[in-house]
Amino acid sequence: AKMASGETAIGTFCILPNATVVEALGVAGLDFVILDTEHGPLTIETCEDLARGAECGGAASIVRIGDNRPELVLRALDIGSGGVQVPQVGSREEAENTVRAAKYAPLGERGVSIFTRAGAYTGSPDHSQQCNDEQMVVVHIEGMRAVENIDEILDVDGLDVIFLGPYDLSQSLGITGQVDDPRVRDTIVRCTARAREAGRFVGSYAKDAEMARWLASIGVQYIAS
Repeated sequence: AKMASGETAIGTFCILPNATVVEALGVAGLDFVILDTEHGPLTIETCEDLARGAECGGAASIVRIGDNRPELVLRALDIGSGGVQVPQVGSREEAENTVRAAKYAPLGERGVSIFTRAGAYTGSPDHSQQCNDEQMVVVHIEGMRAVENIDEILDVDGLDVIFLGPYDLSQSLGITGQVDDPRVRDTIVRCTARAREAGRFVGSYAKDAEMARWLASIGVQYIAS
């Protein structure tokens, strides 16, 4: 809703298995917390409590999974998170697989179990529509294969945020870690422009406040630190 109104949402990645920390991040004013199960020790069981903590603090919880597998997408959403963030999506087919796993019919083929935290344990009649409307699907563009396929990825319905990973992009360009290099910045600018033209929100990682301000200036609205 904040991004749809033209504002910028600010969040952070979290690998600490402590719900109090996540709650405090929300109280501090962050809009979202990415519960990172790709890097670090978090499990899906831990993430369910962290999602509760985020909600108590007023932040959305987004679960970053470690691989683009339907069962991981499903579990990330069934715990009642605000969305799923999927790494290394590099083609139309991979983006379609993500949406298929994340959305209920008719948009996808998400497995139905209505007695989960996402369904308020009661199986409310509007559960599937509410999840389709409110749980975000975020896909990472992290390598030059994805950059080359950006138009076909953007053509896939059901994607909410295109997340440009500067560090993996730098590695793909052969300049690992040099996220301020003009080649990395140019790639982010070009992909941001294409995504916004396609009506998608754009996300990225900011290593510091200066980078966050630059990302916001080029139209990135989902900024994580």
